[in-house]
Amino acid sequence: MPARARAQTSAVGSVVEVVQRIAIVGAGPSGFYAADQLLKAGFAVDLYDRLPTPFGLVRAGVAPDHPKIKSVTRIYEKTAAHDAFRFFGGVELGADITRDELLARYHAVVYAYGTARDNRLGIPGEELRGSHPATDFVGWYNGHPDYTDLEFDLDHERAVVIGNGNVALDVARMLVLATEELAPTDTADHAVAAFHGSGVSDVVLIGRRGPAQAAFTNPELRELGELSRADVVVEPFEAELAEDATPTARRNVEILQEYARRQPGDKTHKVILRFCLSPVEILGDETGRVSAVRVVHNRLETGADGRVRAVATDQQELIECGMVLRAVGYRGEPVPGVPFDADLGRIPNNGGRVTGPDGDPLRGEYAVGWIKRGPSGVIGTNKKDAADTVAKLLEDAEHDRLGVPGDGADADAIAAWLRERVPGVCTWEGWLNIDEHETAAGAPAGRPRVKVVRMEDLQRIAAGA
Repeated sequence: MPARARAQTSAVGSVVEVVQRIAIVGAGPSGFYAADQLLKAGFAVDLYDRLPTPFGLVRAGVAPDHPKIKSVTRIYEKTAAHDAFRFFGGVELGADITRDELLARYHAVVYAYGTARDNRLGIPGEELRGSHPATDFVGWYNGHPDYTDLEFDLDHERAVVIGNGNVALDVARMLVLATEELAPTDTADHAVAAFHGSGVSDVVLIGRRGPAQAAFTNPELRELGELSRADVVVEPFEAELAEDATPTARRNVEILQEYARRQPGDKTHKVILRFCLSPVEILGDETGRVSAVRVVHNRLETGADGRVRAVATDQQELIECGMVLRAVGYRGEPVPGVPFDADLGRIPNNGGRVTGPDGDPLRGEYAVGWIKRGPSGVIGTNKKDAADTVAKLLEDAEHDRLGVPGDGADADAIAAWLRERVPGVCTWEGWLNIDEHETAAGAPAGRPRVKVVRMEDLQRIAAGA
């Protein structure tokens, strides 16, 4: 008998087929990859998300000037077209529904809701006005409803971005994009207006270790040098190659060395890449706004474990600026009722099987993506990660180790329960209404879409209004 169904004897003695239904919480890449694999294995899948819009960080995290990366949603749309797939958007686990309620209605629950909170620097001045997590800035220019009403003062000549990963490159690039580069993107309208009036002309990226330890991917670093109005500035001594660098790191250093050899042009903006610097204090002016970042110069030391560490020297430097964006990683947030490891910032698990306080797997609970392994990898990394977790789930299904739902676990009963609990629940048809509205709004200007950025408007459009 296929994995999605089990024989069960009814009250009148006939044998009926019971569909095994899985709930996935989080409609980002990892959630969709897990859904696709579970559907192919014969399960029915209900995909939940806190927002009425699917696709997670592909919609709200990928830089708007990267439309090719966003095109991965076409694959997810094929998954959503499966007869045994349903989407329930605008439903928040821990607020609208509980973990226990899901476990009572599904054979398994897969947590795929990512790591939305920023890591902190833990230095004085971090809370000054003008100091922001990069997560907030990214959500703001991508039109995430949670960040729409945030304000970023761009009336300053210099911004400092702390971090040496792709998110740091993304926010730096967005700050210096020319009008013609920004115009054909799906950047939220409120951010487009702010960028048009921006006074930021210099963006300084600082990383605590060297160029060989930076987490940039080669394509992201390379495209930084292709901006129409911004030069990339790298000092030659800061682009030295480490002997034991990985192939990716070697290519990054080669790109940086090429930037260092470039002669200054006549462009109006600059992106300045600095290495072996650690922020120790964010300073403010008399009004309480950011005015500078104090950094310490580091030297690199290789430990007995082979890891390269940044060790502070006695040399310090002051970098004047009007805004600081902190891009030093993400961590998960606890969801009421769901197991959580506060030290690691993710759900405790063993290969994707969620574990309890004793370390043993919990029946019928699984994790995929960043909330499983931490914030690492690119979008495609989540495909293998989901496959690994789904393999554990299939193994458990074969040995009758999934959950045992109670009454009200059939498809119609679940839908009725959700409509009662969340009257504005958004189905896939509702998302298609939003998608049609946004793309139609963007078409006259040659944009892929004009995003709807407020929850009440998303819900209204999803309902067909």
